[in-house]
Amino acid sequence: MSLYFDTVGRGEDVVWLHGWAMNGTVWRQTAAALADDFCHQLVDLPGHGRSAPLAGLTLEGMVDALEATFPNPVHVVGWSLGGAVATSWALRRPDQVRSLTLVASSPCFAQRDDWQPAMPMRTLQQFAASLGDDWQGTLRRFINLQTLGSPSAREQSKTLLAELLLHGEPDQAALREGLDILRDTDLRTRIAELDVPLLLQFGDKDTLSPLGAGDWLAQQRPDAQYVVHKGAAHVPFLSHADDFIAAQRAFLSAI
Repeated sequence: MSLYFDTVGRGEDVVWLHGWAMNGTVWRQTAAALADDFCHQLVDLPGHGRSAPLAGLTLEGMVDALEATFPNPVHVVGWSLGGAVATSWALRRPDQVRSLTLVASSPCFAQRDDWQPAMPMRTLQQFAASLGDDWQGTLRRFINLQTLGSPSAREQSKTLLAELLLHGEPDQAALREGLDILRDTDLRTRIAELDVPLLLQFGDKDTLSPLGAGDWLAQQRPDAQYVVHKGAAHVPFLSHADDFIAAQRAFLSAI
């Protein structure tokens, strides 16, 4: 399948992958700030924005689409669910992924008996249960969780809500299947296999991908660059834009 993406800037290619229910427009501010240094591909993942849905949304299917769309080596940045997609792509095709940035993205999004820095399983189940009755209200509640704890939470929520439908409504099946991916994904045993330069950007107020997940990733990959944005929740690229952009520019420029 072909993926929709907007292109911003010039230079080496950077592919940006959004989180659950969103689309590539969440990266517009970041891409504009880095447009003089890199060429940014702001992707709508399958079933989101202007990209057609898959017949069953899976990490593997999304990586298939990315492989076909970007056959040449690119830098990849993944936020939240997009980070799981980016990690899976880097594991499968390190020849295509020049570097990997994980933004507020956990290797395991739902709590397990042996994994606590994640969302409670019941939270994901509640979102899945409410999607059919009120998908728009469900997405608003999810966005509010993304900004919870940040001093500028209300402003960030307004920005995300405004961008949510800029490329059209997300596919309802893709939303349900995306929650299944968040519930079931567990990449912990494979993180050590990553063979690409790695940047981790996390917020210390994040309740969806708690800082403990970033700490664990940094321990597994001591060669990674690890940036903690003080006071940031799940969207450090909005709440701490200047620091986020500076860290991203320095990382990409050094490769």
